[in-house]
Amino acid sequence: MTDGYGRMTPSQWPASLLPHSPHPAPRLARVSGEPPTPVTQPFMPPLAEYLPYLEVIWANRWLTNSGPLHQQLEAALEAHLGVSHLSLVSNGTTALWLALQALKIGGEVITTPFSFVATAHALRLVGATPVFVDIDEHDCNLSPAAIEPALTERTSAILPVHCFGHPCDVTAIGQVADIYDLKVIYDAAHAFGVQVVGQSVLSHGDLSTLSFHATKVFNTVEGGAIISPDARTKARIDRLRNFGFVDDMTMASPSINGKLNEFQAGFGLLQLGYMDRILARRAQISARYHAALGDVAGIVSFRMDDAVRPNHSYFPVLVTQDYPMDADALCARLHAAGIMARRYFHPLICDMPGYRDLPSARQPLPVARRIARQILCLPIHPNLSDDLVDRAIGILADV
Repeated sequence: MTDGYGRMTPSQWPASLLPHSPHPAPRLARVSGEPPTPVTQPFMPPLAEYLPYLEVIWANRWLTNSGPLHQQLEAALEAHLGVSHLSLVSNGTTALWLALQALKIGGEVITTPFSFVATAHALRLVGATPVFVDIDEHDCNLSPAAIEPALTERTSAILPVHCFGHPCDVTAIGQVADIYDLKVIYDAAHAFGVQVVGQSVLSHGDLSTLSFHATKVFNTVEGGAIISPDARTKARIDRLRNFGFVDDMTMASPSINGKLNEFQAGFGLLQLGYMDRILARRAQISARYHAALGDVAGIVSFRMDDAVRPNHSYFPVLVTQDYPMDADALCARLHAAGIMARRYFHPLICDMPGYRDLPSARQPLPVARRIARQILCLPIHPNLSDDLVDRAIGILADV
């Protein structure tokens, strides 16, 4: 039997076309019959609410290449974040690479060793050399005071990270950049929706980049964005994300395919409608941790200035020498109880094999190395119940 167009129905498909996996799914450890509690988990809107977006895609037969949902999401994100000139791209690493390409960054770039490897990878992928400097202990961000001593005649830019969604000292970094005529590209992968004194943290620097990976506060399954200061820069980034094409017949410069597709854009539009409740639930969990852990000796959590509107993307704590065990042992104890805490970002990027060859990797970096030894991120996501939060708190308090 065919489907009326001479095509086989799924029941007639050969086995090679049927969905299958050559490897069985791994079995996860379970505690008391319950699945492990992940450190983060994507918010999934009701499936029925996604179906209208699929119907639009099917009706348009427009799957990628800046389709109508893509354009709608760009406009919606600009309005939601309070920014202009936002370019959607395929993922956060691509966003960094395109931002560096757009500004023609080369030579040496001052950056942090306390981040996900994509920050440094993007620099090496454009031929730039990461120069790692120390971080501030109060926010885990690149220390403005560490920039100037690391400058050379080859320094072209600064690439700070708003680590854990904690805003960098953008004023101090901007002053150093102005004095030495350096570009500033902010890796804002963690900082969706973060504001300082009512202004988006994404409005600082020459460019800011976002990640919309499934683990982030806002996600499009995979995806990212670049925030430009003006329409001309956005137009250049939009060309670069599409192989460098200006139009159908003109290619201005070689580049990559870095576009976001319509399925992801539709998912993002749906997800955006839930952001208020997502952020509210994250704030509740964060407050519950703070209230319970404040009196636990040796566990130090981070608090932001009242001028900051945070997004509670992570809940990091430091396991100091006053605690009965170190961060590794505590992490193992939590894992044994099904609480999948993570050691973000340990080890430091500069201590990984791919970066140990750099001269800056051999610098002392005392604050970064101490925080990397002590850091532990506890589960936080909108699906997390109070009972599971209290279970994690109980383990930390009872050690």
